[in-house]
Amino acid sequence: MNSTDAQQLAHIKDDYDPRLTNADLAPLRKQTWSRYNIFAFWMSDVHSVGGYITAGSLFALGLSSWQVLVALLAGICIVQFFCNLVAKPSQVTSTPYPVICRASFGVLGANVPAIIRGLIAVAWCGIQTYLASGAFLILALHFFPQLAPYADAAQHSFAGLSALGWLAFMVMWLLQALVFWHGMEAIRRFIDWAGPAVYVVMTVLCGWLVWKAGWQNIDLNLGGIKFQGWDAVPVMLSATALAVSYFSGPMLNFGDFARYGSSFKAVRQGNFWGLPVNFLFFSLLTVITTAATLPVFGELITDPVHTVGKIDSTTAVVIGALTFMIATIGINIVANFVSPAFDFSNVAPQRISWRTGGMIAAVGSILITPWNLYNNPQVIHYTLDILGAFIGPLFGILIADYYLVRRQKIDVDALYSMAPGGAYWYRKGYNPRALATLVPSALIPIACVLIPSWRGAANYSWFIGMALGLVIYTLLSRRTAHAPKANAPRPNGLQAATR
Repeated sequence: MNSTDAQQLAHIKDDYDPRLTNADLAPLRKQTWSRYNIFAFWMSDVHSVGGYITAGSLFALGLSSWQVLVALLAGICIVQFFCNLVAKPSQVTSTPYPVICRASFGVLGANVPAIIRGLIAVAWCGIQTYLASGAFLILALHFFPQLAPYADAAQHSFAGLSALGWLAFMVMWLLQALVFWHGMEAIRRFIDWAGPAVYVVMTVLCGWLVWKAGWQNIDLNLGGIKFQGWDAVPVMLSATALAVSYFSGPMLNFGDFARYGSSFKAVRQGNFWGLPVNFLFFSLLTVITTAATLPVFGELITDPVHTVGKIDSTTAVVIGALTFMIATIGINIVANFVSPAFDFSNVAPQRISWRTGGMIAAVGSILITPWNLYNNPQVIHYTLDILGAFIGPLFGILIADYYLVRRQKIDVDALYSMAPGGAYWYRKGYNPRALATLVPSALIPIACVLIPSWRGAANYSWFIGMALGLVIYTLLSRRTAHAPKANAPRPNGLQAATR
């Protein structure tokens, strides 16, 4: 978002404190995104290499195809419900996540959840970039097979990644940075066509695999099934929880995009078409494509990039690789550039612009060596559990504060005020109730992941953290109840509480 665009979009009042305000964080003058824009957002978010690998990794749990499909659909319905909840406060106030968090954490305390979310986005940014780089790697080796030794980490590597892998990673990193650098409107245009384009290619790939294998040779029950009947229910619940954990980042980040929605109705409709409807087709493609790789290639392949790489056709390899690169650029920008850009800008609004915040996240994504966080199903699940343990409490506190404590009433102008005694000043700008809630709500699910005897609850780390955050914050807030102040007028003349 360049400074000119931001100034045109923002509504900055004279009494907004500059320590809390810049053109990127201020309320919007106009909210223009339609339900299609929200739908396209989810299309780009769902159709990534990480999405396919995560869905495919559920087969490692010993589930059949129909069980994986049910688990995925159950998970996405949960995601839709919570996305609608997290969208409303940002949509009615037209403010991003770190600003709306000032109501619950305090105008300065909001930097705590902002930094936590920003660091999580840094991890996901690196993971998605690494996964997308696999498509570039396959493309490079297809045309230049003599580079194969440089793709072997045993021969040429640094920090655990091969020399050619580094080149592929940095190419993808630069492509994403270029799209982000052109601003929010460019990002909206990109995701409007990227999602549908990926659908077309994935449908063609699925159709080709089915034609090649013959429908009668595709076993949707797959080998290695360990659970049948009621024995499968706990495993399916774990798979559902993993699906929710995968989307926990975009779910928490969704307010950053819902703020652009022309109405909350448009956001809800976009969520309906973009989540359960869109995800049903995505899940069917994932299940059928994965199952068809067994008769076609003689092995079960859950990574669509590797599937494309095995096709003996230059055209197919080029189109497939480019498609997955585009798809992952889409999710990475919307989920892992935009949100930390707001988060890091919130820390020092006059020094860190939205653009600078996004580039801070991009640089950090290199330093974490993400290829070590997402290199096999067990590590994938472990990574999701850890990230979910941090995201869940932030989500629970936000929902509890807006719906249960404040009854959907927000004083927008007070979100930008450093005046002692202001609605969200609390104690020197920090709400001790939110901070006291965050510590146990995060530590307990993290313990479930790290302590072997508690490991059975690890897949539910997001749910545990979210529930603890919601319950503890609500109880603490009601013990020291304070009446929420009436809303200040919106820039467009509407009251936030009446939306």
